[in-house]
Amino acid sequence: MTTALVTASVLGFGSALVDVLAHVDEDFRASIPGIKGGTELVDSHTMAAIVRRLPQAPRQAPGGSAANTIVGYAKLGGKAALLAKIGLDDAGVFYRQDMQRAGVDTTPFKATGDTDTGRCLSLITPDSERTMRTYMGAAATLRPDELSLDDFRGYSHFYCEGYALFSRELTFRALDLARAAGMVICLDLSAPEVVLAAKDILPVLLRDYVHAVFANEQEAAAFCGSNDPVAGLDALAAHCPLAVLKLGRQGVRLRERGGEVIAVPACSVKAIDSTGAGDLWAAGFLYGWLRGWPLHAAAELGAKVAAAVVQVTGAVIPDDVWTAIRRDLPA
Repeated sequence: MTTALVTASVLGFGSALVDVLAHVDEDFRASIPGIKGGTELVDSHTMAAIVRRLPQAPRQAPGGSAANTIVGYAKLGGKAALLAKIGLDDAGVFYRQDMQRAGVDTTPFKATGDTDTGRCLSLITPDSERTMRTYMGAAATLRPDELSLDDFRGYSHFYCEGYALFSRELTFRALDLARAAGMVICLDLSAPEVVLAAKDILPVLLRDYVHAVFANEQEAAAFCGSNDPVAGLDALAAHCPLAVLKLGRQGVRLRERGGEVIAVPACSVKAIDSTGAGDLWAAGFLYGWLRGWPLHAAAELGAKVAAAVVQVTGAVIPDDVWTAIRRDLPA
């Protein structure tokens, strides 16, 4: 990687969503239509109806896939910003202020008074599995013409969540601007539903824009048509310089184009909630990778950060844990 170490920095792009976190039993989860562990979009009325039925008051925290990664990167000590859209409501104020407290530059934020800030309800069962229902709100109203080159200047890397691909015109506008700004582009595929919906354009997108792609086993299978993780990793690596396959408790596999597969195990911990595990893994990996660390060392930091987040409810790692993680970073 040619980016100078002093300029290593990340601009995230994705949906600004307030996470609504609720621990529920299997019976409550089964009462919600849809498969366990799945993610579905809902309107504001459906969201409110589910929240009213919760057995206890939920906890709220700023979220969104790319946002989780960007917060983690900033908490590690990196320069980071988020390009996202919020509402001019109390939730939007909460979201912006919490991002700023985490060290994230919110200058690129867009805002609207016409729609509330988006929310993501995470129903967490005793096995730590999460079933999500998302109301996109203001995040869904971001338009291509709201983005400008000024939003992208001053950062070396662009980290895009796959959910953005549901709005193709917006995503390609963002990718074109990132490329025009000379940024290294990273894409997390986010969900198998994203891959299936964008399967016709993903090969070209990976080849022409993306330097590093992040996927889990289900997303890789949707991309290559095989449940063999080796085949999934190979298919992704054939389209862009670096492919990362996240396998949960089995760790990760990484491959640079033309290189050997690098396997890095996960940290063994007692998980209580998997929310944000992949996002925070990416934060740790990016921090090391952007500083020129070997891939296995960057992936080991990713595993350490992911292990920290699965031991708490939601994607917000306590400050004292971040302090301990930073203390162990190389000088």
